[in-house]
Amino acid sequence: MAGYRTRLTIKQILAWADAHHKRTGSWPIKSTGSVHDAPNENWSALTQALRNGARGLSSGGSLARLLAKHRRKRNRIAQPRLSIKQVLAWSDAHRSRTGQWPKRFSGKVYGTRDDTWLRIDQALRHGFRGFSGGHSLPKLLSERRGARHYGKPPPLTVKQILTWAEAHHRRTGEWPSKKSGEIRKPSGRPAGEKWSAINLALTQGNRNLDQTTLLRLLAKHRGVRDRLALPRLTLKDILAWADAHRRRTSEWPKMTSGAIPRAAGETWGRIDTALRCGAHWRGARWRGTPTSLANILAKYRNKPHHLQAPRLTIKQVLAWADDHHRRTGRYPMLTSGTVRGCSGATWHNIHNALVRGYRGLSGHSSLAQLLEERRSVRNT
Repeated sequence: MAGYRTRLTIKQILAWADAHHKRTGSWPIKSTGSVHDAPNENWSALTQALRNGARGLSSGGSLARLLAKHRRKRNRIAQPRLSIKQVLAWSDAHRSRTGQWPKRFSGKVYGTRDDTWLRIDQALRHGFRGFSGGHSLPKLLSERRGARHYGKPPPLTVKQILTWAEAHHRRTGEWPSKKSGEIRKPSGRPAGEKWSAINLALTQGNRNLDQTTLLRLLAKHRGVRDRLALPRLTLKDILAWADAHRRRTSEWPKMTSGAIPRAAGETWGRIDTALRCGAHWRGARWRGTPTSLANILAKYRNKPHHLQAPRLTIKQVLAWADDHHRRTGRYPMLTSGTVRGCSGATWHNIHNALVRGYRGLSGHSSLAQLLEERRSVRNT
């Protein structure tokens, strides 16, 4: 216990603190434990001696005050008082430098030694450093500088959302979704909003908006396809679209025929999917079972089903090829179109049947290979 009777000096305590800082990278505090260079001493006892004026030291001090005075270590308990005027001046400077008002996590306050915006916000909230408390940095900037309060966003209107959505569509060619990121005004400048926040406000019915979603809002006011609320399909509509497709292209549609004109957002692939899903999607179900586009056209328009077409023979294919040669002066190719004398068949279909073994053929051949072997036509 001899160490506790030894007189202390400020110089000695600072030397021990410097050694601690050099060894650990941080300054000691009351709870740091034993002094590394003086095993009989500990930092709690040294703090007590500074406070009580024991062992030759003046009273009324503390380890934190000692290091703040001589080593410029921040003393979180004895911070200088602040004023609203000073905080606003720092905020104005931050906006001039960065183009944005500071937030809680904007880091260090420019022009100060070690103040941060988080510490200033905490002082405003809890009444530290001369503030009355019950305030916050966002609230202060909202009231005194008109800055947007992230916890209290301004009200929205459907008209404003639609204006932003139209600007997005003109700029990108697509309507926005909740994943479209930052919103830009028609001028191209940031609007200070995100589409995810707009969708959240609509979903929750906040910010003076009726409860809905961004997709439903655009579907209602701009005719955007809502995949979660698609219109019901009818047999009459599908057959009318198919008849129009045949008049336009001279062929019946397939699931790969692409978009359907004058049927917003519809494709033949989506129609076929709806038919196959049956009663589970869009009401597209007849006679109690799912079906397909090919089945519908086979039943109601007498189009031969590609999986139910009549069987072929090599002899028949060669007869059609000879007929084609007599009429045109050349043997058919993949792109030669329909086969005369075989309703609904094309030379492309014949080729696929030869390659894959459809319709009674053995497969592993091709139209060009067949004509080379049986008609001595050069296979290019």
